[in-house]
Amino acid sequence: MHLRCDQTPEWAALQTAFDTHGQHLDLRAAFAQHGASRFEQFSQAAPGVFADLSKNLWDAPTETLLLDLARACHLPAQRDAMLAGQPINNTEGRAVLHTLLRRPQGLALPGDAPQVAADLAAVHTTLDAMLAYAEAVRADEAITDVVNIGIGGSDLGPHMAVLALEQHRLPGKRFHFVSNVDGHELHSVLQGLRPENTLFLIASKTFTTAETMTNARSALAWFEAQGGRDVARHFAALTTNVQAAGTLGITTTFGFWDWVGGRYSLWSAIGLPMAIAIGAQGFRDLLAGAHAMDEHFRTAPLQANLPVRLGLLDVWYRNFHGFTSRCIAPYHAALRRLPAYLQQLEMESNGKRVAKDGTPLAVATSPVLWGEPGTNGQHAFFQMLHQGTDVIPLEIIAVRQPTHPLPGHHDKLLANALAQAQALMVGKDGEDAHRHFPGNRPSTFLLLDALTPAALGSLIALQEHRVFVSGALWGINSFDQWGVELGKVLAKDIEARLASGDVAGLDGSTAGLLSLLRNAK
Repeated sequence: MHLRCDQTPEWAALQTAFDTHGQHLDLRAAFAQHGASRFEQFSQAAPGVFADLSKNLWDAPTETLLLDLARACHLPAQRDAMLAGQPINNTEGRAVLHTLLRRPQGLALPGDAPQVAADLAAVHTTLDAMLAYAEAVRADEAITDVVNIGIGGSDLGPHMAVLALEQHRLPGKRFHFVSNVDGHELHSVLQGLRPENTLFLIASKTFTTAETMTNARSALAWFEAQGGRDVARHFAALTTNVQAAGTLGITTTFGFWDWVGGRYSLWSAIGLPMAIAIGAQGFRDLLAGAHAMDEHFRTAPLQANLPVRLGLLDVWYRNFHGFTSRCIAPYHAALRRLPAYLQQLEMESNGKRVAKDGTPLAVATSPVLWGEPGTNGQHAFFQMLHQGTDVIPLEIIAVRQPTHPLPGHHDKLLANALAQAQALMVGKDGEDAHRHFPGNRPSTFLLLDALTPAALGSLIALQEHRVFVSGALWGINSFDQWGVELGKVLAKDIEARLASGDVAGLDGSTAGLLSLLRNAK
C-alpha cells in the first residue's frame, strides 16, 4: 500500500502554507504583481486541450508543495501500475485497463503485465469486428433509427459523445438512448419508431442489469407486437453473456473485459452507437485522441502534466479550502450531457469513505459535480457563483471553432465564457450591498480548437486521469462502486411487497409509503 496523502509530512506542510497565506490569496493582487507571467506559468497545452489554470486560488509555492505531496504518495508508480495492467482494483481483484482500449495495436509499454499483450490483441480483434458491423449499419438505408438501451456507463458515455459529435454524424439516421426503468422513457421513444427501420443495441456487460433487461424485454415485445421480423437483424448485444443474449434471439454480440469499468467503457463495444454515428474512422480518431492524452499522462513531468495539475488542484480545493462542489459549464450546446457524464466519472469513482485497506478516511473525497451549458447556466445558477455564500470553483469548456454558419453567435458565446471567468475573479464594488460582487472566485478554462472526435477523446481521457490522481492521493479504490448495490437489493424485496402488500419488518416510513402507493392503484 502506498502512503496516504494525509499521512505524509508534505500534507502538514501544505496545511501550514494554507493557514499562513494560501487561504488569503487574492487573484487580483496576484495578477497585479505578476501580470502575464502568471498566465504563462499556470496555463499549458496538452494533446487536444489548452488549459488556463491561472484564475485558481494557488501560487507557485503551493503548486510545488502539491507536487511534493504527489511524489510522497508515489503517484508516478501508482500511475504506471494502472497503465501496466497491475490489479490495482483491489476490492475486485482486477486490473484497470481502459487505456488499453485505445492503445495502438502491438504497442508494448515498460512493465506491462504478462496478460497485456494478449488482451491488446483481443481488443483490436473486437474493435475491428465492431467497426465493420458499424459500417454495415451505416450503409443499410433501411435502418433509420438506432436505439441504445443501457444505464450508467452503458448510457452516459455514448449518449454524451453522440450528442457532442452531432456535426460529424451520418445524415439519415436518428439515435435514441433509453436508460431509465421508468416506462415513460421507452414508451416515448417507441411511439416514433417502425420495427422494420429500427436497430436496438442492448448494452449490459452481464446481461442481468435490472433496468436494461426490463427495457430490452419490453422493446422486444413491442417489436414482435408491431409485426417485426428477424430479431437477429434488428437487435445486437454489447455483452460478455452471449448465452443470455441468445435466449432473446440476439446473435450479434460484442464483448469486453472485466478490467473495463462501466464509467470507463465508452472506448469499448459500449461505444457502438458512436461508431455507427461517426463511422469507423471517426471512432478511431476518438481513440487516438484519448491515447495521445494517455501518453501525455504517462510521460510528461509532473509539473507539466495536465491531469496531474488538475488532480492536485482538486485536492487543494477539497481538503484545504473545503470547497464541496465543482460546477461544469460547457460553452458549447453539443456538450450538454458532459456534466452528467462527469458526475458519474468522478462521484462514482471517488465518492468513497474508506481507504483501500478498509480503514475510514480522515479527509474528504469527491466533490459534488454539477452544471449546465453556458449561457443557460448564467440565467439559472450563476447568481450563486457570483454572490452566494459558498465559493464554488467553475470549470468552463469552450471550443474555438464553430461548425454552424450563423454569423455573430459564436463570438457572443465565447465573449460570455471569457466574461464570466473574468467577473468571478475581479468582482465589482457596488453602490450598495446587493450590487456588490466579492470576486476572487476561482475558475478553470479548458479550450478545444474544434469539437472533433480526437479532441473529445483527449478531453475525456484528461478527465479520467485527473480523477485517478486525486483518488490515488486519497488512497482510495477509484474503480469499484459498492455503494450502488444496497439499493438494488432492497428494490427487489420492495417490488415483491408492492405486489403482495406485505410490510412486515419494514421501517414505518417505507411501510407507510408502500401502503399509500398500493392504495393509489
